[in-house]
Amino acid sequence: MRKVWDTLGGVHPPENKSQSNQSPIAAIPLPDELVLPLNQHIGAPAVVAVNVGDRVKKGQKIAEPQGYISAALHAPSSGIVSAIESRPINHPSGLDALCVVIEPDGKEEWIEKQTHANWRKMETSALVDIIRDSGITGMGGAGFPTSVKMTPRANQKIDTLILNGTECEPYITADDMLMRERAAEIIQGTEILAYVIGEPSSILIGVEDNKPEAAEAMRNAAAKSSANIDVVTFPTKYPSGGEKQLIQILTGKEVPSGGIPADIGMLVQNIGTARAVSRAVLQGEPLIERVTTVVGESLGTQQNIDVLVGTPIQHILEHHGFNADNCARIIIGGPMMGYAMEHTLAPIIKSTNCLLVPSKEEMPDPDPQQACIRCGMCAEACPADLLPQQLYWFSRSENFDQLKSQNLFDCIECGACSYVCPSNIPLVQYYRASKGAIRHHDEEKQKAEHSRQRFEFRKERLEKADAEKEAKRLARKKAAEAAKAKLADSNGEKETKQPEPKAAKASIDPAKTKAKLERALSSAENRVDRAEKALATARQEKEEATRIETLSARLKEAELKSAEAKKKLDAFTAGQQNVGAAEPATKTVEPKPASSESESLRANVVKIEKRIVTAKEKVAEAEANGSATIDALKTGVSKLEDKLVQAKQALSGSLSEEIPEDSKSSAPQALNGADAAIAKAKARADSLANMSPEQKAKAQIESLNARLEKAELRLSKARENNDENIAAFEAGVEKLKEKLATAQDNIKR
Repeated sequence: MRKVWDTLGGVHPPENKSQSNQSPIAAIPLPDELVLPLNQHIGAPAVVAVNVGDRVKKGQKIAEPQGYISAALHAPSSGIVSAIESRPINHPSGLDALCVVIEPDGKEEWIEKQTHANWRKMETSALVDIIRDSGITGMGGAGFPTSVKMTPRANQKIDTLILNGTECEPYITADDMLMRERAAEIIQGTEILAYVIGEPSSILIGVEDNKPEAAEAMRNAAAKSSANIDVVTFPTKYPSGGEKQLIQILTGKEVPSGGIPADIGMLVQNIGTARAVSRAVLQGEPLIERVTTVVGESLGTQQNIDVLVGTPIQHILEHHGFNADNCARIIIGGPMMGYAMEHTLAPIIKSTNCLLVPSKEEMPDPDPQQACIRCGMCAEACPADLLPQQLYWFSRSENFDQLKSQNLFDCIECGACSYVCPSNIPLVQYYRASKGAIRHHDEEKQKAEHSRQRFEFRKERLEKADAEKEAKRLARKKAAEAAKAKLADSNGEKETKQPEPKAAKASIDPAKTKAKLERALSSAENRVDRAEKALATARQEKEEATRIETLSARLKEAELKSAEAKKKLDAFTAGQQNVGAAEPATKTVEPKPASSESESLRANVVKIEKRIVTAKEKVAEAEANGSATIDALKTGVSKLEDKLVQAKQALSGSLSEEIPEDSKSSAPQALNGADAAIAKAKARADSLANMSPEQKAKAQIESLNARLEKAELRLSKARENNDENIAAFEAGVEKLKEKLATAQDNIKR
């Protein structure tokens, strides 16, 4: 005899097992429809793989597992998928859930089965895949996917496999009858499970001593097995069928608080699960049926039946002589850990081991709850060595921290504490509610933490981007200042105004003059190159429009100065070529007269007027688009107009002093072109101001089309000339196209 150990607590409620274990496992007719919830297990619900109207065969996969902890779902019978909709389900919540509904056709047409008689020659991973694809879950508890249990972590070496045949809950005899009638299949499934986890050194099957026929049948089947399987019986006590309690009874080892059996080298499976594994591997049949105990004095027939998963409870009751008038309640599971069902249309699922339908005399309504008298009987009955009384007070006060410190989640919800409580306090109901509240609280806390992390990461990212942008701006400013200083060094101090014509020096060296002009041209060309590169970089980095406009103006100014320097050098070179060979190297030369102050001021006026025209066009365009830069653009226009007034006053004074009487009449004509441009810009701005939003949008599209044509023309010329700034031109064209597309979408809406 193998030694067994006792466990803490426990109770001995009336067994009431003889009502259903006196007859063989029976069968009932097919229902009119099979209702298959997608979440029949712990973990993520399966994902539908069929459509309404599809014809399915028996054993065909109708839903795929979603994620690691999930299980597949198969058609229990051949027929038509009549609906995929929310239906009442077999769950303590009493809520509806998404289900696949099948109307059986009665043909029981199977899919092509894939059998694996030589499973010992297969890879263990392939067998795990078969178990997963067959949708096998734990059939004695919460329905944990079996394939997940069969793949422990690398640091969890399994040395003991335990098959749970305890079935300690009152009334339930499904596992008892399964061991009596189908022991050979259970042993075959046990061998497969042992092979998958690496042939553990010990294989134990635990059976309470109130099931002598089942224990004997299992011993006879185990004797024919090549594996060393030990069937162990032990004294009957509730809840010895708990996973942790059974481990302690058979091995003397205790699973640590918050741990799982794999942490101490143990793996526990239900005997129904072992039989399902055998049929999946050897017969090619997925988990589509199970043995369920149908018991209670409100039934005419009490027995165990082979029932298809998805069979409505109402259909089962109809075939067992159900007396609704004498029924106290309908319970899924046993009286200790089961839960009441409101809907008889809810179906049997993979983990349903009992349908208890007691009469009102058999299970009268519970007595009213009274105040706790602190007797301590609940602590004596607790098999998990907890303090149920303290858990009760903390549950009522919703003190989640204390509940965690008191190891609430070690509670297996066996109901032993509620059973012995003289005050009729439903302790387990408080514990279940508190567990749900704690899980919800932890989820909300985790979501809040994730939100905080995302906010801080975004803030850090934006600050980093701003810092990088500021560093680039400072670098550009520093580079511009350095270039300006270098230019000043090469050309001498920049002249603020043109000097008065002076008499040429008595002697000028042509070589020095030419060298100076060449240096001026080189400096101007360098400035053009720098301006082009800065503009291209700004367009590629998609900087602000005002920045790009400033760089464009700087480039134009540099190009003008470069052209002027080249013109001076060409003129000087041509003049030198006309000098006779006999002419001395140095001579008295009359220098080219510098432009007069009035000409310089007139050029400045024209330049400012052009800038005003461009700025007003941009203001009008910004108003049409509702841009946020309107105020900044208007401020720029005001500053330019002030500069224009000052420039015109300076020009007027210069003209009165320098221009002869017969030439003064032509001065206003020189300004008429700029005045006309200004008037045109004002008229356009006034026109835009009076437009409707739709008209403004159309005007914006016309403006963008015109700008796009010009940009494409510049790009075409750049490509013909193999210009080094092609990329910048292309970026400008793409940006205009995006603006045009956005404007067109806006007007469509």
